[in-house]
Amino acid sequence: MNKIKNILIACLVMTVALVSCDSGNIRRTPGHIYAPDMTYSRAYDAYTSNPNFADSMTSRLPVTGAIARGHMLPDHLREGDTTAYKTFTTTARFSADELNEGRRLFNIYCGICHGTNLDGQGPLFASGKFASMPANFKDAKYLHMPVGQMFAAAKYGKNMMGSYAAQLDAKQRWMVIAYIKQFQSKNGGDAFTFGEATAKPDSAKAAPMMAKVEEKKTK
Repeated sequence: MNKIKNILIACLVMTVALVSCDSGNIRRTPGHIYAPDMTYSRAYDAYTSNPNFADSMTSRLPVTGAIARGHMLPDHLREGDTTAYKTFTTTARFSADELNEGRRLFNIYCGICHGTNLDGQGPLFASGKFASMPANFKDAKYLHMPVGQMFAAAKYGKNMMGSYAAQLDAKQRWMVIAYIKQFQSKNGGDAFTFGEATAKPDSAKAAPMMAKVEEKKTK
C-alpha cells in the first residue's frame, strides 16, 4: 500500500514539475483565438473561383477611375483625329534630370532616324536606305508644331515611322517631347514651357514686409 502511495506521490510531483517548467515565455497551446478567420484567413489563388464576390472572380479589376501609381491619366486621342492632336497638351512639368532622361530616350528610340542632333540625319537615313528624310526638328515646319501632334506621332506612328507606344509610356513620350521642345526653343522655336518653376521669392523684398508684420504684432 505504501509502495503504491509513494508511486502516486512521485507521479504527482513529476507532473507539477513538468507543468511549472519555464518554457521561455513560449506558449505551446495558445488557447482560444478571437476571430480565428481573421488570424487564419483563407487564401484564394489568382484566377480561381471565389465565393466572396458576386462574379466569383478572385483577381479583381481596378476600381473605376483609379490610376495606378506612377501612371498618368489616359488620354482621349483616337488614331487619325488630327483636330484633337492639335489641341492636345499636358500640364506635366519636368526637372533637369527628367529632361536628361528624355534626351537619353530620344537617342535610343528616335536618334537612329532623326539624328542625335535632331536634324533628320540619323544613321538609317544617312545610310541611303530610306528615300524620304525623317523630320528635321530644326526645320520651320516642325519648330512650331503642336506638342499634341508630336505625342500622337509617337503613340500611333506617322508615315514610315511606326508606333512607339510599346516602347515609351505616356510620361516618357512627354519627356522626349519636352526635350525636343527645349532644343527647339534654343533654335528659333517657341518659348520652352515644360520646365519646373524655379523662381524663388526675392528675400530682399520679403524682409521689409516681414518686419512690418512683426511691428504690427507688437503694437
